[in-house]
Amino acid sequence: MTKPESRRSGVARCVGGAPVVGEQVNNNGSVDPACQDHGTPTRAKTMKQTSRENLSRRNTECEVFDDGTNTFFWRAHTVTVLFILTCALVYITLLEETPHDTAYNTKRGIVASILVFLCFGVTQAKDGPFTRPHPAYWRFWLCVTVVYELFLIFILFQTVHDGRQFMKYIDPKLGVPLPERDYGGNCLMYDPGNTTDPFHNIWDKMDGFVPAHFLGWYIKTLMIRDWWMCMIISVMFEFLEYSLEHQLPNFSECWWDHWIMDVLVCNGLGIYCGMKTLGWLSMKPYQWQGLWNIPTYKGKIKRIAFQFTPYSWVKFEWKPASNLRRWLAVLGIIFMFLLAELNTFYLKFVLWMPPEHYLVLLRLVFFVNVGGVAMREIYDFMDDPKFHKKLGQQAWLVAAITVTEFLIVVKYDPNTIMLPIPFFIIQCWFLGMLLILTWTLWRFFIRDITLRYKETRRRKQEVPGDRERPLGNGNTATPSGRSKLNGSAESLRQRKS
Repeated sequence: MTKPESRRSGVARCVGGAPVVGEQVNNNGSVDPACQDHGTPTRAKTMKQTSRENLSRRNTECEVFDDGTNTFFWRAHTVTVLFILTCALVYITLLEETPHDTAYNTKRGIVASILVFLCFGVTQAKDGPFTRPHPAYWRFWLCVTVVYELFLIFILFQTVHDGRQFMKYIDPKLGVPLPERDYGGNCLMYDPGNTTDPFHNIWDKMDGFVPAHFLGWYIKTLMIRDWWMCMIISVMFEFLEYSLEHQLPNFSECWWDHWIMDVLVCNGLGIYCGMKTLGWLSMKPYQWQGLWNIPTYKGKIKRIAFQFTPYSWVKFEWKPASNLRRWLAVLGIIFMFLLAELNTFYLKFVLWMPPEHYLVLLRLVFFVNVGGVAMREIYDFMDDPKFHKKLGQQAWLVAAITVTEFLIVVKYDPNTIMLPIPFFIIQCWFLGMLLILTWTLWRFFIRDITLRYKETRRRKQEVPGDRERPLGNGNTATPSGRSKLNGSAESLRQRKS
């Protein structure tokens, strides 16, 4: 079992800090310019480029000080877990009588199989990028991701009737069609016809989904770590609700519910609080000591509380306009985010689950725990492809889950998905995609070709000027650095001419 945390000595330094002067070779491979090898130009250029990339990566990270304490809390317990699991299976096999109930035995067998798989994954699965509060916690959610994807695959291979009736095995109340709540209707913020409470339309919208919207966007901001991407996803989802309200009734909301309640109040406030939290995490010193090495009780309590904060921090710099690869990656991330948001509404619509059902809440809790790991793995894969040569395991599974959920929606209710979209909505989306395509062609193809052509012309114009530029004594300078050696020969040629 690998170590739960990477031990790096040094003083804690916050994001954007300047590199330490005088170090020769850093632990992440960056080389100080003063210690570079003055060999061939190609090697020097390669080392300079590598140093610049590593320096850019290092300036987005906080350095960590860890005294290396490895207590019982961090040690591997593979043998202990195996012993407890074996004792439980022996007890069930030898001492417990199996009931003669096929449905009960089937449910219990499936649950036992999942628990055994979780025990194996928690102790043996590969660690991800997060280690707090404990690596086993994130290994547990990795195994839950695998189980959920297998469950979705099973549902996908059932008929529509069997798949909906299978949900009764989880909750007998499911499997019954439920009407969707219509959020439209009377959209007056102030209703003069209602003398008792003229603001009743606003109070009707103040349900449990308002704090859920705020908390959801607060957590999404901690995942994405970029204000612009969060605002784009928030606004784009409101446009999707406008575009798809003819398919799902609960997408039909009032204009002030879209732009004031959702975008400005719930989403905007959640994004603002999330950015403030990101600022605090980027400036927080990451100095870790063992609990028993701290002398005071106040320090011990503070250390226990900080166990639930990140071990280190990396500031995400997506830079979508830097190159075509990052631009397409950012577009893909936004698309998958929006698709996962739509799956929340469409899944409960096609599987006949009420919005307040606990399975809907469990799915959201699931994405809260796996989304942050997936975003970190995607960012590492984009930002440092030389070190992270393949997409992370959690990111791969989350992408597969999002696609599988959408395929279930398409199979279980194709009539709703294929309802004709109004023509003016098609025109708006076509115009938006055309603008994105035009900007992509201009930024990464036409602009680059134009800049390279201008740079080539500028260099061609500068080279003859450098050769014929007169020096202080009236002589012309040679382009090479051998003017002192060949000065007499040049003077002789000029006098002969």
